[in-house]
Amino acid sequence: MPSAPHGRRLDAVPGPFTPRTPRVVAARRLQRRRDREATGRFLAEGPQAVREALARAGTVVELFGTPAALDRHADLAALAARSDVPVSEVTDEALAALAETVAPQGLVAVCRHLDVSLDAALARGPRLVAVLAEIRDPGNAGTVLRTADAAGAGAVVFAGDAVDPYNGKCVRSSAGSLFHVDVVRATDPVAVVAALRSAGLTVLATTGYGDSDLDDLADAGRLAAPTAWLFGSEAHGLPEELTAAADARVRVPLHGRAESLNLAAAAAVCLYASARALRRPDGPRGHTAGESAG
Repeated sequence: MPSAPHGRRLDAVPGPFTPRTPRVVAARRLQRRRDREATGRFLAEGPQAVREALARAGTVVELFGTPAALDRHADLAALAARSDVPVSEVTDEALAALAETVAPQGLVAVCRHLDVSLDAALARGPRLVAVLAEIRDPGNAGTVLRTADAAGAGAVVFAGDAVDPYNGKCVRSSAGSLFHVDVVRATDPVAVVAALRSAGLTVLATTGYGDSDLDDLADAGRLAAPTAWLFGSEAHGLPEELTAAADARVRVPLHGRAESLNLAAAAAVCLYASARALRRPDGPRGHTAGESAG
């Protein structure tokens, strides 16, 4: 296999790939959910996502890049080569076809799905879990995933009729966090709640009409135990059967005149309240995302 001056492994086909090259055509199909499901693969766009994907061994199947981008990010090309990941040069037109952003940054990786089962994720003993129950907006879902990672969550569960975590916008919104935490997809949110409780986690449902105030729970020390937070869509909130199954229904206090917080902001407040409680010197230490992803 020929190598470029920077030591990256290049595909044997001469010349940069074009939009009509079969490998580019096949990769572009991964922009559709049915093709992602059929192949168990998805696209990660941009140097940040590519870097995080390459850091998780066995995740990246192939790296596409324009010659300029591969030169600019020679460290990523070299890392791919050391991991025996094919690096394929593509034209600007081919890269634009693979990317879903208006101004792509020249790199797109084909990655394997990262799913783990709920049982496997819980076996790692996470002390903080985020459950995205029927959240269908990919930008919101990716942002909550990123926030959960930042707060030290060990797993993020996409439950029920939730967005595909490998949707391009969701992957981009996660800013690489998709590759840090255990990603679980489960069809039955109520069964997820039951499994979380059986694993010893307190399950808290977020709702603007909750009978428990987040500040009161924090002040009472009730967030220092292993906790799973349930988040619902902005449009419809959590299904009633989920709020009923939770250990408590929690509202974020609003001290000003705002009617409500959006999903991402409410999730950040709740997850960081738990993160602080779990990391208090006199309380239990949290299970971190780095420990969960393996």
